[in-house]
Amino acid sequence: HVQLVESGGGLVQPGGSLRLSCTASGSPYSMYCMGWFRQAPGKEREGVAARDSDGSTNYADSVKGRFTISKDNAKNTLYLEMNSLKPEDTATYYCAAGRGLYVCAWYAQADFSYWGQGTQVTVS
Repeated sequence: HVQLVESGGGLVQPGGSLRLSCTASGSPYSMYCMGWFRQAPGKEREGVAARDSDGSTNYADSVKGRFTISKDNAKNTLYLEMNSLKPEDTATYYCAAGRGLYVCAWYAQADFSYWGQGTQVTVS
């Protein structure tokens, strides 16, 4: 079992940057597929980025080139570096973990078993 806690959200102007963190505790963190997802008011939750245990990453087209997912296994922490932020990036951001996924990808939301409580990002 994995417990996830996000931090780092806040208010930022368009064009600005933020770094989100997700600290994990519980089962061997390094073996999991990790992802970032977001949900804007009135919209469904959508995938943003994912990172597999082998270090491979993938991104939704809407954030490709602007966001970077990374992980520090020694600190049990997943990061999402967000640059060139736009108002449409405003959402609650969640990190998630899964193990044994058929594919570790931002679009495989239903396969992630463990979720954090979320952190709010507002771009305005």
